Amino acid sequence: MTKIKICGLTRMEDVLAANRLGPDFIGFVFARSKRQITDEKARELRKALDVRIPAVGVFVDEPTEHIERLCRDEIIQMVQLHGDEDAAYIRRFRRKIPAIPVIKAVRVSSAEQILDAQKTDCSYLLLDAFVKGAYGGSGRTFDWNLIPPLDKPYFLAGGICVETAGKAIVSCHPYALDVSSAVETAGVKDEYKMKELIERVRKYGE
Repeated sequence: MTKIKICGLTRMEDVLAANRLGPDFIGFVFARSKRQITDEKARELRKALDVRIPAVGVFVDEPTEHIERLCRDEIIQMVQLHGDEDAAYIRRFRRKIPAIPVIKAVRVSSAEQILDAQKTDCSYLLLDAFVKGAYGGSGRTFDWNLIPPLDKPYFLAGGICVETAGKAIVSCHPYALDVSSAVETAGVKDEYKMKELIERVRKYGE
């Protein structure tokens, strides 16, 4: 079954909605973004989050010591690297915290780029649209025909919404869909939109 990640939770209301709806993953953004939260806020939200829902920490070229601390404090259970982190960076982190799954994001411009990212010591890929000057969260879709056959499971991001979720699942067979802006109203998470999207993914992802 295709899984669903709701990224960019910032409020207690978002977490309580996630507890009611049961996405497979949620995301806390620690990188500079309109959805960025502090370590202290993430700790507060993680305490309220259903223990069965892993929290993914989203980072852009962050010092590994900060990420390691968040992992050891059990604030996050997975790490998403959305910047220019290379294979050496990922190896260095994995040596310190080997049990934590790592998602390496790719801002897709070519199939070769995706295949190169697959060679790194990550657990999953995340395929997102390339937007100059942005590291994700643009809400734009990329050409799914660029996705080559892959050995690693991947999250599909970039413009995924209720209207496109079914096509994304049927066409690309991703491990999970990753959404953020599509389940927001006026810049904050909307429980009705979260529910609608999760139900659509469950329907097509069986």
